[in-house]
Amino acid sequence: MNKKIGKIFIIDDDEDILLAARLFLKKHFLLVNTEKNPQAIPTQLKNESYDVILLDMNFALGESSGKEGFHWLGRILEIAPSAVVVLTTAYGDVQMAVRAIKEGAMDFVLKPWQNEKLLATLSAAMNLRKSKTEVANLKSQQKQLSADLDQNFRDFIGQSDAIKQVFRTIEKVAQTDANVLILGENGTGKELVARELHRQSLRANEVFISVDMGAITDTLFESELFGHVKGAFTDAKDDRAGRFEIAAGGTLFLDEIGNLPLPSQAKLLTILQNRKVTRVGSNTACPIDVRLICATNQPIHDLVAENEFRQDLLYRINTVEVKLPPLSDRIVDIPLLTDYFFQIYCKKYNKPLKRLTPAALKKLEKYQWPGNIRELQHAIERAVIMSETQILQPHDFLFYATESKEDGLVFDDMNLDEVEKIVIQKVITKHEGNISKAARELGLTRTSLYRRLEKYGL
Repeated sequence: MNKKIGKIFIIDDDEDILLAARLFLKKHFLLVNTEKNPQAIPTQLKNESYDVILLDMNFALGESSGKEGFHWLGRILEIAPSAVVVLTTAYGDVQMAVRAIKEGAMDFVLKPWQNEKLLATLSAAMNLRKSKTEVANLKSQQKQLSADLDQNFRDFIGQSDAIKQVFRTIEKVAQTDANVLILGENGTGKELVARELHRQSLRANEVFISVDMGAITDTLFESELFGHVKGAFTDAKDDRAGRFEIAAGGTLFLDEIGNLPLPSQAKLLTILQNRKVTRVGSNTACPIDVRLICATNQPIHDLVAENEFRQDLLYRINTVEVKLPPLSDRIVDIPLLTDYFFQIYCKKYNKPLKRLTPAALKKLEKYQWPGNIRELQHAIERAVIMSETQILQPHDFLFYATESKEDGLVFDDMNLDEVEKIVIQKVITKHEGNISKAARELGLTRTSLYRRLEKYGL
């Protein structure tokens, strides 16, 4: 060891051994503390954090059973669960060594030891301690990062009957491992529901992995979800775990699953039936342990009826369905949502907290919000940035479209794309999300209508 690092604590009833160990090890380690009386261990561990603890197995005169060593091994791990302990004894045997490892020791050294072997063992123990610390730090960082990413949407905002029903469903299903399918228009908060299901689940301390199925090409589907081995295809330069393996023990969220082509649906179904995943290029199947949550903005039951989505796959993914209401069905929540977004964006842009006039609130409540909560969020952010007063007026909110009265639509300064978007939204609403009926009325094929829905984010 070129540079002295690490703190070593040695407990042994033989003062000569303590002296010899201290003289040798202080050349290699930053701190070497010794102790003859094991009763002092709790105090030492309270006052100092050690990287490696070298613990004798026997302290009483004539004792060779290792009973005392096992007792103090247990006490050390109780006080400092991440401690790395190496046991020493002059009366070691294979059975005692095996028991020591099973009870939490990192290694076992026989006395009298060779200095080089002792140093090698303690160096390996130091590396283990470093690895444990790094893993603990990474888990802590991941947990904090997840909390930070979710902070803006930590809690659901709403008191409408429609959203309360969603809350009740989440509370009932969250702590089970039942597969959940979340249905709802774009911008209604499907990923928010998935994350809340994860947070309230028994897997909350494990990973939450989100995959946008609409963004994965057919050729990369298997590699992304199931992983691959080196050389499986041209660009496979290393082994790579797929999302199912990465999410092991946690939650896997497959967003926009309604966009999955039929061949990919068949492959996914096989994985869910067998509960095993095989990397591309490998013959070895790996068991999977994930809680599956899926979401789509497509009318997935219509797709099943039209043979565009497998019914057997639908049965697999929707043990429980959560239907998210559009914002137009929860107008009563708009005051709460606007206050919530004001707090976020006024703080973000360092502006005094803003509020709405009754007329401005009325304008927001009358608008149909085709982009749902995401559109409201962007409208509030834009108003916070652009407005020069603390009290916001109706003119601070400019919408591309205003849905009108029963006799039709009113268009204000819009281009053709904006008009088409509004008409499509109106017809789909009229037919309660039935794409086939909407396409017929609009004079489009279903494929053409789906392309327009994707284009306009509907």
